[in-house]
Amino acid sequence: MSRLDFYRSLAIPGDRRILFMVLDGVGGLPHPATGLTELEAANTPALDALAKSGETGLTTPVLPGVTPGSGPAHIALFGYDPVEYQVGRGVLAALGVAADLRPGDVAARINFCTLDDEGNVTDRRAGRIGDEIGEPLARRLDAMADPEGVEIAVRHVKQYRACVVFRGDGLEGDVADTDSQQTGVPPLDLRARQAGSERMARVAAGFVERARAELGDQQAANGVLLRGFDGYSPLPSLEFLYRLDAAAVAAYPMYLGVARLAGMEAHGVADDPAALVGKVMEMGSKDFVFLHYKSTDSRGEDGDFDAKVAEIEKADGVLAQLAEQFDVVMVTGDHSTPSKMRAHSWHPVPLLIASDNCRVGGGSGFGELACAQGALGHVRSSEIMPLVLAHAGRFRKFGA
Repeated sequence: MSRLDFYRSLAIPGDRRILFMVLDGVGGLPHPATGLTELEAANTPALDALAKSGETGLTTPVLPGVTPGSGPAHIALFGYDPVEYQVGRGVLAALGVAADLRPGDVAARINFCTLDDEGNVTDRRAGRIGDEIGEPLARRLDAMADPEGVEIAVRHVKQYRACVVFRGDGLEGDVADTDSQQTGVPPLDLRARQAGSERMARVAAGFVERARAELGDQQAANGVLLRGFDGYSPLPSLEFLYRLDAAAVAAYPMYLGVARLAGMEAHGVADDPAALVGKVMEMGSKDFVFLHYKSTDSRGEDGDFDAKVAEIEKADGVLAQLAEQFDVVMVTGDHSTPSKMRAHSWHPVPLLIASDNCRVGGGSGFGELACAQGALGHVRSSEIMPLVLAHAGRFRKFGA
């Protein structure tokens, strides 16, 4: 019996509501002047109060020493082993914008880019064009003829990002990216990474060539880079596994995509605290609400320590307005994004679970050092969901 099948065999219905709040990239490193991380420097009365009455610990998203992308980090949070369930960014992008994605389809993420006259990439993000430019360009690509009996659909995602879905016989998703993540060089050739993916590579190469011709009148977005190819295979849903009536509230399509992959009802919302609170409050009939807060990660990637502190404090304000509406509250990050590094990192992430079933309270607050001493100890992210469900009384006893 697999791990997920085992948990499914224990799952029972219940009426306790769960708030599953993810502060993206919340983990950090100490500031050299103070010795405090961003989370420790922030004024977070709501988080600290829950930490003192609940249980805290640290969590590792994938495995020790592994720096995760946002996709696998979130897949782990929902209880799936991200090494076993590897999902390409293209599939998540397509699901994030509610594209018509069926088992067997192959999806890839598109970056509109800028090419010079020799075909070299001069800007991987096409000057960070906005939605007002990116959306009509995606529609133009979507209207191109489909070759070789393969259906091709293009959907805008956000700003310079789009996604493409390929549907047809004999398509496999193991195709290498065309984005070398460098400028001054041409995009990489489409290459099958294993036998069986040759047709997909050939079809995608034709799409890239036609896209460049279609975009030839553009100054900035005159080419495309393809990343994250993958075939779509649905995950077992949270309803199937745990009998949860689950909803997601997030501002960015990527996280809506992960939620839909797990079978949640996904709700996009403006990226500000009031909008997030308002949308969650509308989810009164749901027994599980995943709330994603993005800006903590964005400010970490900017390398702006003080701005990340400010975003953590805003997130604390969101939590203060919501916590009493739920019986079980879980707060963590999908990964760490230390401002010092300006990138995701492998560092463990603070974790908080609060309910009336907590064994130990009285912690000193919600931060890296305090959580390292907490009652939950150090767990993998894929173990958080079972812990939360246990606090909600959603598992029956195992064995006689």
